[in-house]
Amino acid sequence: MAEKTLPRFILRDCMVWADRESKLGQIGDVTLPVPEAKREAMRNAGMIKERNVHLGYNALEMGFKMPGFDPQILKLFGLKPGVDTPFLVTGALVDEDGTTHSAVVSIRGKMYKPDAGTWKGGDLAENDYAVDVNYYKLEIDGAEIYEVDDFDFKVGGVSQYADIRNALMLN
Repeated sequence: MAEKTLPRFILRDCMVWADRESKLGQIGDVTLPVPEAKREAMRNAGMIKERNVHLGYNALEMGFKMPGFDPQILKLFGLKPGVDTPFLVTGALVDEDGTTHSAVVSIRGKMYKPDAGTWKGGDLAENDYAVDVNYYKLEIDGAEIYEVDDFDFKVGGVSQYADIRNALMLN
């Protein structure tokens, strides 16, 4: 079989569901959560240089823009504590040879910003929404890439904190 040398996994289209309701043709763009390590520099006795130490992860966020002023989306803001909203973002990733892959991002979180932006007659509005993400899972072609919640980070389905959880007698 020939080696694949053409560009692969190029995002060709995407779709969003908010609280299980399809937003087909409604979303302008989506900003997916970006996992980022919380790091602090340390240089202890005997060390000749600083080293960044990873101390967990920063909070995750998701954002999306809509030209429409959607009442269903607006009602996702201001919900009482303990109520997370599910979001699903899907993507069609298509290789240059025509092979299509599925990307699925599952999110649960709390909308913290329903920004209606600037309204001007004759121009599309850009309503900007932001969500604090409490759960995030990325799958490509059904294979788990990342799964993150407040207590664990899995890469490829493997917990990166199982040893620590065992040391804390949590497993």
